[in-house]
Order: sequence, then structure tokens, then C-alpha cells
Amino acid sequence: MKTITIILSLLLFTFALPNLQAQEESKTERTERIIKEKEKIVAEEKADLKKTVENINLRLEKNELTKEEAEVLKEEAAKKHALNIENRIAILENEMAWETRNTNRGEKEKSTDKDWEDEDYKKRKIYSRTSTHLVMAAGFNNAIEGGEDFDFNNSDFKLAGSRFFEIGVAWRTRVFENSNWMRFRYGFSFQFNGLKPTDNRIFVEDGDLTNLVEYPIDLKKSKFRMDNLVFPVHFEFGPSKRVDTDSQTWFSTANKFKLGVGGFAGFNIGDRQKLKYEENGDNVKIKNKGDFNTNDFVYGLSAYMGWGDTSLYVKYDLNPIFTDPNAELYNISAGLRYDLN
Repeated sequence: MKTITIILSLLLFTFALPNLQAQEESKTERTERIIKEKEKIVAEEKADLKKTVENINLRLEKNELTKEEAEVLKEEAAKKHALNIENRIAILENEMAWETRNTNRGEKEKSTDKDWEDEDYKKRKIYSRTSTHLVMAAGFNNAIEGGEDFDFNNSDFKLAGSRFFEIGVAWRTRVFENSNWMRFRYGFSFQFNGLKPTDNRIFVEDGDLTNLVEYPIDLKKSKFRMDNLVFPVHFEFGPSKRVDTDSQTWFSTANKFKLGVGGFAGFNIGDRQKLKYEENGDNVKIKNKGDFNTNDFVYGLSAYMGWGDTSLYVKYDLNPIFTDPNAELYNISAGLRYDLN
């Protein structure tokens, strides 16, 4: 028993000293939990060793073992449980170290501006100041004649039938280093602005002039479309939430209000007119491509306001659709815009 007592005394002293220091040095709940777990491990192994020794003594009393054999078994049991304590505490410490490192592994959300200056953020080497988004927009399209008040009832184009579609890519960059309330958005988009003339009319070129002329056959469809490649620029305002991961810090505007104001400039890359009618019982489709005296350079104003990924969207061309000396018609669009991550 002397050997057992010495081994246990040394083992308990080895682990008791760090435990006492941990209690003195640490005030966190995590450290207290580690100390309690270590004490529990030592208590369990001591209890198991005690039962083993009692069983050996019982066998000794029944003359199943000699005194020498009993002493050897007791020493082996003491070494076994001493190693058990050492191994189990090592496993516990490794688990606690892993837990400490990975406590904040997932995403943590913090308010945008309030917590910006925390030291954890300053130490990050990788953070995202610019994000990329797919932009899609669709809605109604029409044209306003310059110098006159727009009257939906007297428009030369069908309100429900005239539509626009836009698709492109936009990059969003934080303007200020320490705040995300203002963002700069820029990119490129393809715009498809469609106009459906009223009263069975089509666009016809006559030299430098492009006129709306009534078609001699009853049309099922008359649609004029302008295809543009533009480069929109917007300043976007609104709150956001900061998101931290192990590798980066970024800002999300999901489920947040936003307002964007700006404009666009680009090029007209194509015009086409589609006609559909029935002749002698056959369906006839005609597609005419040309410049129709439209302006090659396009530019205008645009704005959007919404929540999360979806916004109300309006855009207005500052350039006339057709070149001089044609009447000044300005394209105008209104619909929904989607900014997708």
C-alpha cells in the first residue's frame, strides 16, 4: 500500500497545483468548468482504484492470492488509474482548447457602425469591401414627348403592352471605411425597351424622319424594341448588418431598407420592329432591323427604393429616342428591380 499511496500522492499533487492556480488566475465560467471536470475525473479514478484494492484484499483473505501477488496487483492497479487520470485530463484539456478556438466559428451578426472599431475587426487581414450582384428588372415602358405633359389616355403607345427588361451585373463598394450606410454601385446592364404603338400603327423611316404610320393590314402585334448596353452608377443609402466569419467580415442588406439614386450611360446596340398579322388564312411574322434614326448614345437618370433584394425601380432617358429633326420622345420605365447575391 505504501507504493500506491506514493503514486497517488504525487499524481494528485501534480494536478492539484495547476487547478489551484487556475482557480486563482481565471474568473471565467469556462475555467471553473474545467477545474470541476478535472476534480471529477480524479474522484472517479480514485473510487475505481479503491474498489479494485478492496477486491484484491478480499481475494487475499480467501487465500486466493499470496501477499506478494496481491502487492503486485495493487501496484499495477495504481499505475493504471494514474495513467487513466493523466490521459482523461489530457483529453479534457484538448477538447476545451478546441471548443475555445471554435466558439465563434459560425457567423456572428453585429450592428454596422456601433461595433466597427472593435479590436477583433482591426486584426482581420481579409474582409470584403466590395460585393457582386446580379441585377434584374422588369416592368412597364412608355415614351414622353418633350415639352408636353404626359397623358396616359393620349399616349401613342399601349400602356400594358409596352414593357422593359433589364439584366446585368453590379458591384457594391462601401464608400466610407468605417461605415456602410452609404454604398457606391456600378456595373453594366443590357436594357430592352419595348414600345407598342396604338391604332394599328408602325414606325416607318422616311429619310431622316421616323414616323408612326397606320398599317394597311389589321395587325395582331406591332412592337418596336431598342436594345441598349449601359453602365449604371448609383449611390445607395440604408442600414445593414455586419457579418463575421473566420475568414472575412462583410455587410448584409438582407431585410433592410435601401434607397438608390443615380443614372446610366451607354450605347444603343440595336433596334428592331416586329409585326404579326394574318393574310389569306396564314399567320405572317415580319422582323425589321435597322437604326430607325435612333440615337446611338443613351443616358439618363434612375432610382430605386425597396426592402431587401426587391425594389421599386424607375428610369428616364435624358436623350431623345430619335435624332433631330424628329419629335423629341423620351423613354420612361417603371417596375420592379431585383438585386441578387
